[in-house]
Amino acid sequence: MQESCNVDDVSVGMKIEGDLILVLHAASFAADRHRHQRRKDAAASPYINHPLGLADILAREGGVSDPVVLAAALLHDTIEDTETTLDELEARFGKKVAAIVAEVTDDKSLSKEERKLLQIAKAPSKSTDAKLVKLADKISNLRDLVASPPANWPLERKRQYFDWAREVVEGLRGQNLSLEAAFDDAYGQRP
Repeated sequence: MQESCNVDDVSVGMKIEGDLILVLHAASFAADRHRHQRRKDAAASPYINHPLGLADILAREGGVSDPVVLAAALLHDTIEDTETTLDELEARFGKKVAAIVAEVTDDKSLSKEERKLLQIAKAPSKSTDAKLVKLADKISNLRDLVASPPANWPLERKRQYFDWAREVVEGLRGQNLSLEAAFDDAYGQRP
């Protein structure tokens, strides 16, 4: 006996397929753009592990299933750390993804100290989606600092990073209790 095909089932299937394509395209694009970059840990792990980790944190720990947010998480460092432009992201991934990435991108023309202060100051006014990506970024970074810190970072620098990340996250709270709890757990590992 042949099953009938409901039009609503087809449109839902097409949406899921389109969502999956968006996320996979973002992962592929990020992998290509970050292909020669390494993390600062002693093992010099591939940089792409970081954006993939953000998407994983959002999906598994935060219950985030919005493909736009997941794609933005995968692409979150492409403007800041590669030759990728905002216009390019918009053309490839749409305005929503590009807008989230733009919100979480630091202005590299500013000093490191200015960028850090701006992250704290701007955190409360970010969109919900940008707050989710930024929160996952801070969770990932704290976990990495505990598991595989940069070889040349003394204890005091690690502690300062943890405390600064906490200040940023205070402005991101109220979006996802699971992610906030994951951050608090990661912060609890402060060296």
